[in-house]
Amino acid sequence: MTDTERAAELIAHAERTVVFTGAGMSAESGIPTFRDALVGMWENHDPMTLASPEGWTADRDLVWDWYAQRANDVRRVDPNDGHIALAQLAVAARIDGRAVRVITQNVDDLHERAGSTVASHLHGSLFAPRCESCRRPESADTALITPRPMCPLCCDSLRPGVVWFGELLPRDAWAAASDAVAACDLMIVIGTSGVVQPAASLPERAHVEGVPIIEVNPEPSELTRLATIRLAGSAAETLPRVIG
Repeated sequence: MTDTERAAELIAHAERTVVFTGAGMSAESGIPTFRDALVGMWENHDPMTLASPEGWTADRDLVWDWYAQRANDVRRVDPNDGHIALAQLAVAARIDGRAVRVITQNVDDLHERAGSTVASHLHGSLFAPRCESCRRPESADTALITPRPMCPLCCDSLRPGVVWFGELLPRDAWAAASDAVAACDLMIVIGTSGVVQPAASLPERAHVEGVPIIEVNPEPSELTRLATIRLAGSAAETLPRVIG
């Protein structure tokens, strides 16, 4: 039996699958990583000026425009075949009384647009702006607007809904991810380097509990040592073959 066949068998028989995705999942749709996106008018900016509370305080308009551009860039691309395969897996599992829960480190909405329900956006979302004072959430489309809009309730500034360097992960997102991992009997790790903490501790938890882990990644990662099965390839190429 090949590794692809073994992986397909594990997926077919799992009752509670957790899918854990990183930047490689979205890269195939044409979304650059954070640092790769620092091109053109942004290439001379230090990432810390665009992704930290200090950078936001120093120049709210600059930071808002950066994230609005990223949100608009995301809306110009489509979910890839890997996103679609995961959404189809969730539908098939639900029919059989099984569960598939997606935990992502990505701040885009490609999983949702493919049809998946995301249990946890660990690092926030480009499409979840909120007021920095009253924390009132705004619509996803508000994230696309420039110049920077203000909160219609308290008239203070809206801020991007992502997690910046130095900020804690959202409590609800971390709790949802932790609960999903604690209950899972299979984890599929896709397109992540496994170096960003505390997110990378989630596969570690699953491994300690004896949960089989399937890794899908073109290159070895820091999490490869945990993998029961490693499938060397991209998500868009590999997942449709494994999920069928």
